[in-house]
Amino acid sequence: MITDLWYKNAVIYCLCVATYMDANGDGVGDFEGLMRRLDYLHGLGVTAIWLMPFQTSPGRDGGYDICNYYEVDPRYGTLGDFVEFTHAAHERGIRIIIDLVVNHTSDQHPWFQEARRDPHSKYRDWYVWSKKKPAGAHRGMVFPGVQKATWSFDSRARAWYFHRFYDFQPDLNTANPFVQAEILKIMGFWIQLGVSGFRMDAVPFVIATKGPRVAKPTEQYDMLRSFREFLQWRQGDALILAEANVLPNTDMEYFGVDGDRMHMMFNFQVNQNLFYALAAEDSRPLQKALKDTKKRPATAQWGQFLRNHDELDLGRLTAAQRNSVFKAFGPEPQMQLYERGIRRRLAPMLSGDRRRIELAYSLLFTLPGTPVLRYGDELAMGDDLDLKERECARTPMQWSTERNAGFTKSDRPFTPVISRGPFGFEHVNAAQQRREPSSMLNWTERIIRMRKEVPEVGWGDFEIVQTRDPAVLAIRYDWRNNSVLFVHNLSASPRETRFEVGIAGETGNLLVNLLSEDHSRADAAGRHCVLLEAYGYRWYRVGGLDYLLRRSEVG
Repeated sequence: MITDLWYKNAVIYCLCVATYMDANGDGVGDFEGLMRRLDYLHGLGVTAIWLMPFQTSPGRDGGYDICNYYEVDPRYGTLGDFVEFTHAAHERGIRIIIDLVVNHTSDQHPWFQEARRDPHSKYRDWYVWSKKKPAGAHRGMVFPGVQKATWSFDSRARAWYFHRFYDFQPDLNTANPFVQAEILKIMGFWIQLGVSGFRMDAVPFVIATKGPRVAKPTEQYDMLRSFREFLQWRQGDALILAEANVLPNTDMEYFGVDGDRMHMMFNFQVNQNLFYALAAEDSRPLQKALKDTKKRPATAQWGQFLRNHDELDLGRLTAAQRNSVFKAFGPEPQMQLYERGIRRRLAPMLSGDRRRIELAYSLLFTLPGTPVLRYGDELAMGDDLDLKERECARTPMQWSTERNAGFTKSDRPFTPVISRGPFGFEHVNAAQQRREPSSMLNWTERIIRMRKEVPEVGWGDFEIVQTRDPAVLAIRYDWRNNSVLFVHNLSASPRETRFEVGIAGETGNLLVNLLSEDHSRADAAGRHCVLLEAYGYRWYRVGGLDYLLRRSEVG
C-alpha cells in the first residue's frame, strides 16, 4: 500500500554525473562535484533528481552499457561518495531516482563473458541465443541507419545472440526467473543506499518475449506487478517511472487497472503532439493526445517532458505531421536521427526565441502530471551538432565564463563544452543568469515555485476549455473544491480569445493571474475575454475573490 504519493506534485530534474560538475580536475564529472551543486538545485526548487547511469561501464552508450550493477564507476567516485550524496540531497528535501537499465548489459559484463565461454554456465540462459541466424535478424532495430541488425554472431559462443539495441548490448533473457530475481536484487541494493525510485529504461523491451522463434513479441505485464510489489515491500513510497513509448490503448496495461504496476510513465503521446502543435500553431492534436491519455488509476501519474537525453522521437506522428515538425525544428539532415527524430536541444530548436521557450516550458509545467526537466534547460543551453548521434545534446553543464564553462579545470573535458555561437558558455551560463533578474534561470525558478503552489495540476482532474481558436489551448484543473486555469497562445500573432470557465455560479467570474496583475472578470454572460500576446500564456486561479480582497486590505 502506498503511503506517500510524493511524485504527484514533484519537479524532477534529470542530469548525468559525468557532464554535471568535475571536482577532482580529471575532466569527468563526479559525485563530489555534484555535491557542490546541490544548493544550486535546491535553490532552483527541484524536488527529485533523476541520475542517468553511473555504474561501471565501458561508456560506449553513455553508460547504458553496464558491466556491474552494484558499483559506482570509479571515474565518478565510490559507493561511499554516492551515499554521502544521497544523504546530502535528503537533508535538502530532494529525493534521488536512478536509471534501472535491465533490458541489456554490456558485452563486457562478467555474466555475458561467462555465458560466451561456457554453454553449461547458469548465465548462458541469462541471455538470448540461437544456433542459426534467425530469419528476422535485420528487422526491429531501435537505431535504424546506425544499427545493422538485432542478432550478431559470437565466435566464442559459436551462436547468435539477440540485441534490441547496439551489438555491444546483449539483451537479458528477462523471462528467466533468475534474471527477474536479480533485477529485484539490484533494486533492493540501491534502495538500501538511499534511492527513492527508478526510471526503468526501455520497459516494453524488458517485458517482451524474446527468442529466435518470436515473430511478434508478447508483453509479460505480470512482471511489472512483481517489480511494484517488491518495491512496496522494501520501501512503501519508492516508485518506478517507466520509459514506455506505447499507444494510449495499452497505457492501462502498464499502470495496471488497479494501479498495481508502474507508478509513473513518460507521456510520449503528448510529447510528440506537443511539438507538432508548436510547429503547426494548432492545439487540436495536443488536445486529442491529452484526452486519449487521460485515463489512469488514481495513484498513477504521467511524467511530462519536452526534451530528454535521447532524440525527440516523432515516430507516433503521421508522415505529414512528422515532416511539419522536421521543417519547423530540424530542417537539416544533420539535425535528424534514426529516420524518426530530432537530436537537438529545445532552445536551438526554437531559434533561441525567449518567448517560445517560455511558452514551451509554461506548457510543460501545466500539463497533467509531473514535469521532468533536463539539466541545462533552465539556462536554455544549446547543442553541438558536430558530435555523433545523441551526444550533441549531452554536453557539459555551463556554470560560468571560466575555462571549460567552469565544469572542469582539466584541459581535456569528458566531452567538448559548447564554446562558440549564441549558445556558447560565454553567453549562456549559470553565474551570469543568477545575477540577471529577468534571466531564463530566474524565470525557471519562479515558474517552479508557482507550479508547486498549484497542486491541482498533479492531483486533480482536468478539462479542456473551449476557446474556439485552434491556436489557443485552455485547460482547467479541479481538486478539493479548488480550480486553476491555464491559457496558452501557440501562434506567432496576438490572439483575443473568449471562453467560459465551465464552473457554475459566481466562482468562475473571477480569474486571478498568478504571474502578474493582469486579472480577468467575466462579462454579464459569464464569458471571459483575454488578449494574449504572441506566444503568450496565463496562469489563473479560479474564483480568487478572497485573495484579491486580502490584497486590497493589506494595501
